Amino acid sequence: MTLSTQFLTMLSMVGMGSLFGALFDTYQRFLKRPKRKAWIVFVNDLLFWVIQALIIFYALFLVNNGEIRFYIFLALLCGFAAYQSLFKNFYLRFLEFLIRTTIAFARIVRKTFQLLIYKPVVGLVQFVIFIVMSVSTGMLSLGKFILKALIWVLKLLLSIVKKILLILWKLLPKNLKNSVEKLYNRTAGNLKPIWNNIIKWFNKWKKRKE
Repeated sequence: MTLSTQFLTMLSMVGMGSLFGALFDTYQRFLKRPKRKAWIVFVNDLLFWVIQALIIFYALFLVNNGEIRFYIFLALLCGFAAYQSLFKNFYLRFLEFLIRTTIAFARIVRKTFQLLIYKPVVGLVQFVIFIVMSVSTGMLSLGKFILKALIWVLKLLLSIVKKILLILWKLLPKNLKNSVEKLYNRTAGNLKPIWNNIIKWFNKWKKRKE
């Protein structure tokens, strides 16, 4: 390993030690250990340390093809100590500022979405539903009114026709009345068996359905 490679390895490991300190404080900030169950904390800690080891080894692999020397661990400790003494307070304040800024931005985005998209869409849907229901109710009421009007007109026409027929019946000669009555009775007598058969067939069909 050349001197330049060793020097780059030392610098990179010092940087990785400082990065590890920052990532560890970030991890602690978001984990909130007192509020978590023990097994969740254990799993998260295990994953954190595995990921950190992989990141450090990857950086080492890029610098010196993954050769491990004793001074690498010293460089990591130096980087971590430098972070703890020089950068920790500044980083924690910056982290809190970044978290508050992100939360405030998320709230602004949420409120903007509610005001510009969610509420207008919901209001439009409610308005369309109201219009459809109003039109449907109006059409139904109009249909009922028209049906009642038609029934009333038909009853009126039937009553008028009935009165006219009664008047005409009274004006007919007696011989013609007798002929009409005989024709009516004969026709009713011929149609009665057919009507009885229809009733019987309907009753049988109804029993089968039941």
